[in-house]
Amino acid sequence: MLEQLRDIALRFDALEAQLGDPSVYADAEKLKQVNRERKELEPVALAYRAYERALKHRQEAEELLSDPEFKEMAQEELAEAKAEAERLEQELRILLLPRDPNGSRNVVMEIRGGVGGEESALFAGSLYRMYTMYAENRGWHIEPVNENRTELGGIKECSFLVEGEGAWSRLKFESGVHRVQRVPETESGGRIHTSAATVAVLPEAEEVEFSIAPGDLQIDTYRSSGAGGQHINKTESAIRITHLPTGTVVECQEERSQYKNKEKAMKVLRSRLYEAEQAKAAAEQAAQRKSQVGSGDRSERIRTYNFPQGRVTDHRIGLTLYKLPAVMDGALDELIDALITAEQAEKLKGE
Repeated sequence: MLEQLRDIALRFDALEAQLGDPSVYADAEKLKQVNRERKELEPVALAYRAYERALKHRQEAEELLSDPEFKEMAQEELAEAKAEAERLEQELRILLLPRDPNGSRNVVMEIRGGVGGEESALFAGSLYRMYTMYAENRGWHIEPVNENRTELGGIKECSFLVEGEGAWSRLKFESGVHRVQRVPETESGGRIHTSAATVAVLPEAEEVEFSIAPGDLQIDTYRSSGAGGQHINKTESAIRITHLPTGTVVECQEERSQYKNKEKAMKVLRSRLYEAEQAKAAAEQAAQRKSQVGSGDRSERIRTYNFPQGRVTDHRIGLTLYKLPAVMDGALDELIDALITAEQAEKLKGE
């Protein structure tokens, strides 16, 4: 590990030196590549330099132990240096874990009301609001693709794009069944009901890496409509694309332009087909599946939102937070950070 870290630190220093060379700035493509590689290596290189300093500090403290005058001070410094070196060693092990190949991708998210009728649709709407607020908190951009709302403002199904750094790395944990326990707005007797909504998180696939033969597509146009079938657009700008080999259907009616709706629908279609291929490959790799927190299967119940008790429980890691109002307002970081830590721990076990 140390040899690998030294090589990374030396490469990082070389890239830093290149950025000090004016000739690099004359070549836009080279500058982009140097900056990208430097950004990737920076966390490891900086942690390794800090680790080297901690080791040096530990050695100096050990040498002082033999001097009676400085022994007590040296013992304190040695304990601090040892703890810091151990912390940095663990950090470096995590930084050297194999990277998620989709780590830097944008995301396509889909939410569907499940069992529970109108209440599940209202909960799906609550989840959409939660993810929208979370994306805003992190400075990500959301683009709606398709929305099918009920008369009461719930969501039967919706899909949207999330663009921003770290979107996939954090949102990938949200795939699965989200269960809610609360008194529905449609319930006059005050009884607690249980319903659910399904969330799918797909890495956005680029056209260059996942192409679709035009002959495999059936493209239909129709008029955009609002809740209850009320027409809001007199032209046939809404798009429905069917991928004939798989039967996958994607709709988009959020834009007034037929071209823009088609572009968004193709993004979602590519991402769905790309994810299906990845899921097939992952199913053939049992070891990889064991290193994940949950399977990411859309049929797996991952979380329960209990409104009467104000709590949210993530069943994959057994974490319960009594912060439900904040979570529903987009405060998801505590849950997601715990899931990331659990995933890292699983991967370290397999090293």
